[in-house]
Amino acid sequence: MPVDFKYIVVGRGLMGAAAARHLARQAEGVAVIGPDEPADRKAHDGVFASHYDEGRITRTIDPDRNWALLANRSIACYGEIARESGIDFYREVGCVVVAPDGSDYLERTRQAAVSLGVETSHLDGRGLRAAFPFFAFPDAAAGVFEPKGAGHISPRKLVKAQSLLAEKAGATVIRDHAGSIRQEGALATVETAGGTTYRAEKVLLAAGGFSIARNLLPQPVAMTIYGRTVTLFEVSEADALRLAAMPSLILDVPDIHIYLLPPIRYPDGKYYLKIGGDPDDLVLNDDAEMRAWFRTEGREAVRAYLQRIVADIVPDMAPLSISTAACVVSHTESSYPMIGYTSSPGIAVLTGCAGTSAKSSDEIGRLGAELLLSGRISEQGYSTDFTPYFR
Repeated sequence: MPVDFKYIVVGRGLMGAAAARHLARQAEGVAVIGPDEPADRKAHDGVFASHYDEGRITRTIDPDRNWALLANRSIACYGEIARESGIDFYREVGCVVVAPDGSDYLERTRQAAVSLGVETSHLDGRGLRAAFPFFAFPDAAAGVFEPKGAGHISPRKLVKAQSLLAEKAGATVIRDHAGSIRQEGALATVETAGGTTYRAEKVLLAAGGFSIARNLLPQPVAMTIYGRTVTLFEVSEADALRLAAMPSLILDVPDIHIYLLPPIRYPDGKYYLKIGGDPDDLVLNDDAEMRAWFRTEGREAVRAYLQRIVADIVPDMAPLSISTAACVVSHTESSYPMIGYTSSPGIAVLTGCAGTSAKSSDEIGRLGAELLLSGRISEQGYSTDFTPYFR
């Protein structure tokens, strides 16, 4: 059978677009399959992605050194990606992680930063109040602050930049989504929802939560998908200016684990402060449930919960409106992305965001490209081999 491409990446989200760029820079015959963002989310019946948004936290500081290293290596490439694509997707406003003073969470975060040579400062309660007067943190809280190489990115713009650079490097972008992937002899075959069949030597499935859909792998990937509700607080331009020095925030105290982004201008021209951190889990069992979830505005109970937290943390902010949106996160057995081959020699996976991969997606995509090009991921300072698990 004739080969259409040497490598096909299925999924044009944060990881998939990054993998396609890295592959296309090193090999010919690369294609990436994935649709554009739907114009009407509520009427859309195809696949979705969580990168349809303008705000994700980016930072090296993390209590897990592997995640810190993935992020650190990705952030180091932001400038190159922005320059070569002409797309500005990153704002360096810093990031602060706040937790109970003396907690293991803060100490592991600090140690991971030190091991990677990242500049941070430790702030006690008084230091937090002095540095960030617009926040009202719980008593006995302390923080680790990363002023440089941290802040927030637009995942929507980053995917656009990666897709553009993949195309510039010679990759073919196919704006459709895969309905099935199968091994046929020495080749891997992808059939799209539009009815077109493509054959390649290797296929890398990077479809995010939709990687659990039927007919995409010889055996289902072991991954749990949770529906998440993010809440957006519209702020006035005056408030946006007053809060201009606000860093990205991760707050981990008893009964509360949230992230909060400073006011960001969205495509409608308005400024929104964004918060996420559901108090409980909503499991989505298959792609049909995911599609239905993405067409909603999320859960009202989560909105009310997050609204109370914002009122406590940013007490002087007067939102003009409050809205919500649905997204998903994918959790793996290892708590790391899964990057490896399935039982079929021509089909590999690159998936499992753990709710924290947007910032690290360029490095994760690079590892996925290395897997196809070399057949394995070489030792690169990680204490995990990113082995995939299947049901």
